[in-house]
Amino acid sequence: MPGKTLPIFSTADLRSHSTAKSCYVTRGSKVYDVTSFVNDHPGGGDLILDYAGQDISEIMRDIPSHDHSEAAYEILEDHHVGFLDSTPASKMNGSNGVAGAAPANGLNMDGATDGRKPTYSTTGMSTEEDLTIETDLTADYRTHKFLDLSRPLFSQLWYGGFTKDFYLQQVHRPRHYKGGESAPLFGNFLEPLTKTAWWVVPSIWYPVVAYGTAVGFAGLQNYIVGSAYWVLGLCIWTLVEYGLHRCLFHIDGYLPDNRVGISLHFLLHGIHHYLPMDKYRLVMPPTLFVLLATPFYYITKSVFFYNWYAAVTVFSGGVFGYVCYDMTHYFLHHSSLPDYYKQLKKYHLQHHFADYESGFGVTSRFWDKVFGTELPPLQPVKVE
Repeated sequence: MPGKTLPIFSTADLRSHSTAKSCYVTRGSKVYDVTSFVNDHPGGGDLILDYAGQDISEIMRDIPSHDHSEAAYEILEDHHVGFLDSTPASKMNGSNGVAGAAPANGLNMDGATDGRKPTYSTTGMSTEEDLTIETDLTADYRTHKFLDLSRPLFSQLWYGGFTKDFYLQQVHRPRHYKGGESAPLFGNFLEPLTKTAWWVVPSIWYPVVAYGTAVGFAGLQNYIVGSAYWVLGLCIWTLVEYGLHRCLFHIDGYLPDNRVGISLHFLLHGIHHYLPMDKYRLVMPPTLFVLLATPFYYITKSVFFYNWYAAVTVFSGGVFGYVCYDMTHYFLHHSSLPDYYKQLKKYHLQHHFADYESGFGVTSRFWDKVFGTELPPLQPVKVE
């Protein structure tokens, strides 16, 4: 049901559901309540009870035993009631943030048992390449019962009745829209306003930076002092970048559990995690930047109250930093880059496919190191 957060079952929990009155089985990491099948299964109820509390992946693929159609798998998905806690199965050091860590960002090793790569439990992905695998729209909606990517997303979100926990669970599982295009958000005259090409950002804001810098330098009448203020603004931006990403865009724990809070979160940043490779919903629309930047302009004026020209120069340096950030963010997702940026790209995409609760720096990982939110190096996991 939409809005329901599925629980995590331990092995002990599973064993307690192994009778005809309450029969659970697993397939990979998923737990299914098949109690209603015990008396109706074509192969006989005893066969189901033989596998009560166990994984049925192999027996469902065993043609001599009983060949299962695609419809059988679809029916099984309708009885999905939770996930198997895979933490004990991991033997890797939990400090690396991959396997053995808390379930929030650990690798689900169950997927490796039938030759597939293990996946991160919160994203359902294994590597950055998974971000560009086209989502099967029908299967995704049938399985997760969240948003149908073939229809306008906002109205589904507004009227869907999703709980905060269910929304956060789903919005951080990346999808990729067919052909790399943009999924419909409003589906009406507002649709063009939701898309921003990358070149719009420097086209609008570089002239503003140039004008503000010229005005500030003219008032300060000292290029050395002016340069110092401008560089200070640029440096301050790096902290603002980290702070906005961590404390506003990822305000998950403090998000109101209602459709207003959920919808605002989705429009502000959730849609980027949901569809991270959407090239037209990656850089910040100019109107949104104006709304977010206005308070910072007045804060800058208050801090540098003694000299308006100094405030304008600092703010101009900060806006230049923002433009560099947005361009960097876009090209990390969509371009081949020099060696330094290749490492930065791997780091940022890890934030998307592995652990969205760490790695908030985009143009650098400096503040992640300072505040202890740096993503650990990815550890290769062999599929046995």
